[in-house]
Parts: sequence; C-alpha cells; structure tokens
Amino acid sequence: MATLRKRGEEIRQYILDNIEHHPNDVANLTAKTFAISRQAVNKHIHRLVEQKAVLVRGSTRSRHYILQPLEQWQHIYNLGHLLEEYVIWQNDIAPRLGQLPDNVIDIWTYGFTEMFNNAIDHSSGKNVSVHLNKTATTTEIEIYDDGEGIFKKIQRQLALIDERHAVLELSKGKLTTDPANHSGEGIFFSSRLFDNFTILSGNVIFSHQHNKVEDWILESHRPQSGTSVFMKLNNNTARTAKKIFDDFSDEDYSFSKTVVPVRLAQYGDEKLISRSQAKRLLVRIDRFKVVIFDFEGVESVGQAFADEVFRVFRNQHADVELHHTNACQAVLQMISRAEGKN
Repeated sequence: MATLRKRGEEIRQYILDNIEHHPNDVANLTAKTFAISRQAVNKHIHRLVEQKAVLVRGSTRSRHYILQPLEQWQHIYNLGHLLEEYVIWQNDIAPRLGQLPDNVIDIWTYGFTEMFNNAIDHSSGKNVSVHLNKTATTTEIEIYDDGEGIFKKIQRQLALIDERHAVLELSKGKLTTDPANHSGEGIFFSSRLFDNFTILSGNVIFSHQHNKVEDWILESHRPQSGTSVFMKLNNNTARTAKKIFDDFSDEDYSFSKTVVPVRLAQYGDEKLISRSQAKRLLVRIDRFKVVIFDFEGVESVGQAFADEVFRVFRNQHADVELHHTNACQAVLQMISRAEGKN
C-alpha cells in the first residue's frame, strides 16, 4: 500500500512539474512516462483539481490545465515615504510565501531585499510596485519602479557606449553607481540564485536562467520606462544561497570569481576583431582573482582581440587567473596563438 501511495505521489508531482510547459498534453506525457493509461492519469489530475492545485480550462477538445494560484498579491509603495526593504519583506512578503524550505526562504530573502533596495536607493522614481504569484510548484515576484531605468542610469553615470554595454558590465558583477554604499554584488548573485531572473528596462532585456551558463541580452520591441525585475523559483529547489556564493568566492569568502559572456561584447552583427572591443570586455576584470571567458555563441575572434585579452592583459595583470570555456575551434586557434602555443 505504501508503495502504491508513493508511486501516486510521484505521478502527481510529475504532473505539477510539467503542467506549465505542457498544458495541453501533460496527460499523454505522464501516461507515456509512467506506462499507465490515460484514464489512470485523469484520476490523478482530478485529485489535483480537488486539492485546488490545478485548474481545468476549455472544453473537451481544447481542454488544458494550469496551476492554481495559491497566492496572488500586489501592492504599490510610495518611494517618497521612508521605506525599509527588510520591513517590507517581513510584513508583506514572507507571510505570503508560507511554509517553504529554509533554503528557499533564504534565496527569496536575499533576492527580494536586494532588488527592492535597488528601487529605493537608485531608481529616482516615485513608486515601486510588487506583484507576487505562488502556485503549488513555483513562486514569482516582479518588482517594478517608475524611475530612470537601470541600464540608462549605468550607461550615463559610467559613460558607457549604450545600454547594452551596461548589461555586459552587470553580467560581470561588482558593478555599482554608488560604491560608498553598495558592493555591486546584489544583481549578480540574485541572477544566479533564481531559476529565472530577468530585468527589463528601456528597450533592453537582461535574462539569466539557472540551467544555462550564459546570460542573455535581447532587444524589446516595446520599450519600457523604469525598471522591471522578475524572479522565479521552484518552491522545493535544493539550491542554496551558500552554494552559489561559494561558487564565486575564494577561501576568504570574497567575491573573487566571475564568468564573462563574451558574446555580450558583440553589438549586432559585428565581429570581435579589435583591441578596443577587447578593452571593452576587460573593463573592471582586474577586480577579480579568477575570470572565465565564456565564448558560447562566438564563432570567431580576431588576432588583435585575442592578443589584447590573452597576452597583453595577462602580462599586465599576472595576479588575475584567466580561463576560457565553450570556445569553438576557430576561437581556440586564436587564443593559442595569443598565448604563444602555436
């Protein structure tokens, strides 16, 4: 009996885990995965509906399933008032998350307070709104402020080429426009903690998914004023904040390692061939002890670009350990040439 109960729990958990990406065919998918009949799957789905974990939408032919929202909440805060991010967290957010594992609460505590504090300290806006949506499997929080926009502000204050360049700098970590009061680590670590972390500001979208090494920068067809930060996390993830911090820290627990997505240095269809492009990539790299250049999506680099990164910079900063990953054969040849291995 216990074995049957455990198998039933596994089937229902599988349905919950896959319903978001397979709303129309989750029953067929479950039947194939567990080698059971559609009728048996439908019984499990009916039980989830009774438990108010799943909603049924549409008629017989167009029937599909969605996760039942367990908590939906939103609120607008006036930035002109004295706001403290941890007070907002304790009074408004944590109680609505309910009983979640300690490691999940730790991640949400860090991510929410860091991003809400950014809106308080940096947005120069009038209002900040919070939207929370929790289902049986995941929780999503979006924080939106009506200020200048994070990428535009970074571009302006650091005199960068454009807002895309601001995204490249954010992806490295240790970037702040207020070094006296902020370390510049909040966005970097938050983007690594969540299953999905996205910032939309102006016409630029910065996105990081936990199961992928690289960051993504996209052009939005509908430019947005202010800044939206979207965070999503599985309610039962085994991930811990300590593990993520340790992955990018040395034995002294300092933020010492970064992974730099090289393709973010490319604008449009341009090729990475010049020393000036390499210097754009290398800005602030000397603040780290270990730097890993991720060449995913980069088909080739020029001799001058590779030489600036892997010979000139290395000779000038012997204390910085340089590595590379996901380089295709053409890129590897240029790196080897710069390093004097050819």
